[in-house]
Amino acid sequence: MRIFDPHIHMTSRTTDDYEAMRAAGVRAVVEPAFWLGQPRTSPATFFDYFDSLLGWEPFRASQYGIAHHCTIALNPKEANDPRCLPVLEELPRYLVKDGVVAVGEIGYDSLTPAEDHALAAQLELAAEHGLPALVHTPHRDKLTGLRRTLDVVRESALPVDRVLVDHLNETTVKEAKDSGAWLGFSVYPDTKMDEDRMVAVLRAYGPERVLVNSAADWGRSDPLKTRKVGDAMLAAGFSEDDVDLVLWRNPVAFYGSSGRLDLTPVEAAATHEGNSILRGGE
Repeated sequence: MRIFDPHIHMTSRTTDDYEAMRAAGVRAVVEPAFWLGQPRTSPATFFDYFDSLLGWEPFRASQYGIAHHCTIALNPKEANDPRCLPVLEELPRYLVKDGVVAVGEIGYDSLTPAEDHALAAQLELAAEHGLPALVHTPHRDKLTGLRRTLDVVRESALPVDRVLVDHLNETTVKEAKDSGAWLGFSVYPDTKMDEDRMVAVLRAYGPERVLVNSAADWGRSDPLKTRKVGDAMLAAGFSEDDVDLVLWRNPVAFYGSSGRLDLTPVEAAATHEGNSILRGGE
């Protein structure tokens, strides 16, 4: 089983996770820019973070034979902090980088006017740079958030079929599918979707244009949830081709539309900028 996790925050994970993911079949990941977990106090902290997504994290992934790409954006939660807004002006210099395969995560957290502005501005940047967009739907009031998201997308220059609407569930999947967007589902141990619910959604709506991710981060999450969904699909009677479509070909198709996705076998460099992942030995 070959697996492409299209949304995982590896900066928050350990090398043990990379090793376990490789053993489970993960061969590629996309890491979206997201919030720190505590308030950032300066735009400069974003730039160091973006640089790590383009340098250090692909280096770490390469040690385990995993291709790493990223998406870059001002995320919706931090779009509400005036200290962070200058980041919007600096995004173009990152959106031209080879390792950036989409603008994201953008979208809504609390459905504020500041989030309206950041979403609209970054959809325009995606259109200008020929990139697709990864859109975060809010954890609360999800249907309202989805509808507001789709309204803003339709008003933008970015076609809706260049948008991956993520964190969907049973209440939002139909309208998202009807819109023509790509469909993203995050599978978690306790919240969001689980394997059985994901299988039920796939039975009801089919595997076309569906991407399943772990969205693993610094909270309670599981970077092997993609594999567990694949196993659950097979146990439920889906074919190996269906599993490959959801866990590999769909994310390749979506992020491949950037023209920057490189899935050639990864060669591990010894160091990145003079640093290695080794500690306490040669």
